[in-house]
Amino acid sequence: MGSPSGVRRRRTDMLAVAERAEHAEELFAVTSARLRRVVTFDAAVWSATDPETGLVTAPMRVENLGGGEHCAAYWESEVLDEGPFAFRDLARAEAAVASRRHRGHRPWQAGNEELRAVLRAGRRTWGVVSLFRDRGRAPFGPGELEFVAGLSAPLAARLRSFARPAGVRQAPDAPGPGLVLFDGSGRATSVNEEARHHLARFPTGPSADTELGVRLPIWVVTAALQARVPGRTARVRVRTIDGHWLVCHASAMSGPGGAAGPTVLVIEPAAASDMAVIVAEAYELSPRELEITQLIALGLTTGEIAGRLFISPHTVRDHVKAVFAKVRVSSRGELVARLFAENFWPRRVRTDPTPSRTGGQGGRRRP
Repeated sequence: MGSPSGVRRRRTDMLAVAERAEHAEELFAVTSARLRRVVTFDAAVWSATDPETGLVTAPMRVENLGGGEHCAAYWESEVLDEGPFAFRDLARAEAAVASRRHRGHRPWQAGNEELRAVLRAGRRTWGVVSLFRDRGRAPFGPGELEFVAGLSAPLAARLRSFARPAGVRQAPDAPGPGLVLFDGSGRATSVNEEARHHLARFPTGPSADTELGVRLPIWVVTAALQARVPGRTARVRVRTIDGHWLVCHASAMSGPGGAAGPTVLVIEPAAASDMAVIVAEAYELSPRELEITQLIALGLTTGEIAGRLFISPHTVRDHVKAVFAKVRVSSRGELVARLFAENFWPRRVRTDPTPSRTGGQGGRRRP
């Protein structure tokens, strides 16, 4: 890997380039290209993840791993694998990276050596990466694992910044929920027109073919697989090519006598409850700051917010100032326009200046 000073210089240069990336796809591309100069690998998988559920989402970059079917098999193995090498376990581990030698012969395995890393900011995972080495190459060494681990937090922070609202509104005639039905073997058996519309808005990426005339993105297939595992949350949010957010959530049905039934996957526009974590994490809002921001979006005054939360108006104003600084706005109107342009939270106009419990009067708007 070179001298310590050279390794530090490469890491600094790599993160500087990553900071200039304008979107997640570019972030993955430029980071992978430069990482290959430091940590040798023959194939790679880079994917954004849902920060709340940990499931993979768009965008996803696959290098030299084969077609969509191989990629689907890779993620099927990830969902069903109960070992400590699974991304969901790595996300909770103290170290952000791990490596292992594969002993199986699955077609998706580009090599026997795999290095895995989670891109983690605080308690949330915003992305995952796998690097593969072909058979015959040396295992990933401690220095290489340490180098990749050092990229985890800064790359996660950059991914988190891309999750901020894009300032676009849902069309008033947007279609309703889309439905995709899977049989007990995981084969897609039916799809409605609304689902076809939503699927067409997903970013390009690895996908699996079906007999329905549509290809299903890997994040859709993974959510459907997740629904078959007891105790798992099968919900993932996806940013569309036009800047909106959709949520995919799947549920496994049961038949007579408890027999396994089909899996139903729903694709629909993200609602307030779906986006609260995304908005809060993207702007690094605390739970209290998010709560106050939601009340501002509903039109409540400082006094009303104080009364609702049983805190002083002064404390409310301090929280609002902190929110303004994080979101980089200077007024409530700017805040609502910036965070809720996609109508994640309904807004209402106050017309009754009802005094709050702490004596604040409605109608007067202060930070």
